[in-house]
Amino acid sequence: MKDPAAAPRIHDVAKLAGVSVATVSRVLSNPSIVSERTRQAVEKAVEETGYTVNLMARNLRQQQVGAVLALVPNLANPFFSEILAGISGTLRAEGLSLLVLDTRQTDPGSPSRGLRAYLNRSRADGVIVLDGSLDPALFDHAACPPVVQACEWIDGLVGPRVLADNTSGARMAVEHLLGLGHRRILHLTGPSANTLSQSRAAGVAAALAAAGLPPAPRIEGAFTLKSGHAASAALLAQAELPSAVFCDNDEMAIGLMAGLRAAGLRIPEDISIVGFDNIEMSAYASVPLTTVRQKRAQLGRRAAETLLAQRSAPAPTELILPVELVVRDSTAPARDHLRVAARDRSA
Repeated sequence: MKDPAAAPRIHDVAKLAGVSVATVSRVLSNPSIVSERTRQAVEKAVEETGYTVNLMARNLRQQQVGAVLALVPNLANPFFSEILAGISGTLRAEGLSLLVLDTRQTDPGSPSRGLRAYLNRSRADGVIVLDGSLDPALFDHAACPPVVQACEWIDGLVGPRVLADNTSGARMAVEHLLGLGHRRILHLTGPSANTLSQSRAAGVAAALAAAGLPPAPRIEGAFTLKSGHAASAALLAQAELPSAVFCDNDEMAIGLMAGLRAAGLRIPEDISIVGFDNIEMSAYASVPLTTVRQKRAQLGRRAAETLLAQRSAPAPTELILPVELVVRDSTAPARDHLRVAARDRSA
């Protein structure tokens, strides 16, 4: 006699729906390949029986872990939250879990040794790398699962990349400042070895060259609030103060604004500031920040989709997602530009 408390089985679903066990399996794993009528019958039977997929058993049969690993350079950075949410939502729809590892919190004596333990198929079915500072040799071994790079990228690491259009975004930001009459523009960069810093520097250089201006002076930061705040002292020590600053990310821009305001400068009356990323706090800073918006949730979704697609076909080598300028209160016409405009009006 059947135990009434026993968990429903896939055979129970098949019997109630009037289909084979194989058909039920197809509906649950790839519903697009069955007819609408069959799909509805199986879904109704699943609901009535209360059947749930045993993910552990399925993963064992398919020799999968059932999880994807994301390598993040700093989990405290709010920039990554929307990207991880986009990744997680896409994986969850496929019955996969997301594991997140902060690459700055691994073995301090040997970060490579600490990370390598996670980069094998017994830990994850795939890896999404969000840290462009890692050594490509970490991933160069037979046990490493498929890899997709997102947001940042590692020179020398072969594999698909899903990126925002960093060069165009930086160029867009500087063109905005140029349009406001700014000519003394300083660039607060991320670490010089970082690929994001390099691509954004290319955008800044292109905008200034097109305007017939020399390269922007630079101060190097570290993509953190603290480094942005520290940059204010270096900026104030310049022989000629800039009228505007483009920052490689919003955290540095917000830290910089705090330091400049503490020194008595007004934003944007004395100096205009532009950031990059459009993190949530940028809209709620003491002066709402003009910035370049990355569609971070979309970037996460596309990274996860690219990784999943590798199960059946090679993924595109590189996918570049568009960005857009969000103008807020931290930018205004340069003082020289205002004086010229006033003179022209009075002429």
